[in-house]
Amino acid sequence: MKQNNNNHHFLQRTVAVCFLAMVCCLLWGSAFPCIKIGYEMFQIDAADTASQILFAGVRFTLAGILVILIYSLAKKQLLIPKKSSWIMIGKVSAFQTVLQYLFFYMGLAHTTGVKGSIIEAANVFIAILIASFAFHQERFTQVKAIGCVIGFLGVVLVNLTGEGLSGGIRFDGEGFLLIACVAYAISSVLIKIYSQREDPVVISGYQFLTGGIVMIVIALAAGGKLQAGGPASLILMLYMAMISAVAYSAWGLLLKCNPVSRVTVYSFMTPVFGVVLSAVFLGESTDMPVLQTLSALALVCTGVYIVNREAG
Repeated sequence: MKQNNNNHHFLQRTVAVCFLAMVCCLLWGSAFPCIKIGYEMFQIDAADTASQILFAGVRFTLAGILVILIYSLAKKQLLIPKKSSWIMIGKVSAFQTVLQYLFFYMGLAHTTGVKGSIIEAANVFIAILIASFAFHQERFTQVKAIGCVIGFLGVVLVNLTGEGLSGGIRFDGEGFLLIACVAYAISSVLIKIYSQREDPVVISGYQFLTGGIVMIVIALAAGGKLQAGGPASLILMLYMAMISAVAYSAWGLLLKCNPVSRVTVYSFMTPVFGVVLSAVFLGESTDMPVLQTLSALALVCTGVYIVNREAG
């Protein structure tokens, strides 16, 4: 028990929260170029939503298996949830994996990547609002609101190209992405609550496994298919599974030990990393001014600092 308390205290330290949260956001940011590269390797057309969902379902199923195997080896016993935990796992899986990614992939097919990144950043606001007003886990203050707005402006700036914000709003595009944000925000609050009763790594592993299987079934029923393009495609899929396995497990541990706002505000870094890594690996936005990128990063970091100072 003393060791658990020491771990809890360590994960509340600003340095630990910052380091782990930034690693999670870096991993999630790397998923942006990896998904596009994966679509090419598995021969998935941009308009083939069913195959995209199948791609995600296989990724998350593998992620769940990896979490369960690795944690079982670390604990030297098979990782099995308590009977009372299955309902919690089902709820988290429904919001974090199934609903979030079903609506994310369907919405992204009908909007631009720029809009997608900006709307995705709204999950920080939504998570804090839900934690504050729906579940009364923390107070929503003016300082937190200011920090979120500053961080959000950084996300808008790093995605501002002059073209990506045009074209109007579609319910099956931007609307679906907002639904995905709400699903993610609810899952963050649920993990915060349930991790007091069950190990967040257990929840993470089994919610990925169950959610991934559900997505595979839905995608196959809709005619989705994958065509592996050799060993490189399998290595990429394994890496993407590791992204989810490592990032969501670490994120769950942080949410267990800290206020939702203190952790989720770092999510503003995910689209920033995504834009930078896409420029490096895909050659996208190579004409983006360095000053624009650095200014966006400064805004995001300022927002993170303000919220952490308030929540700490």
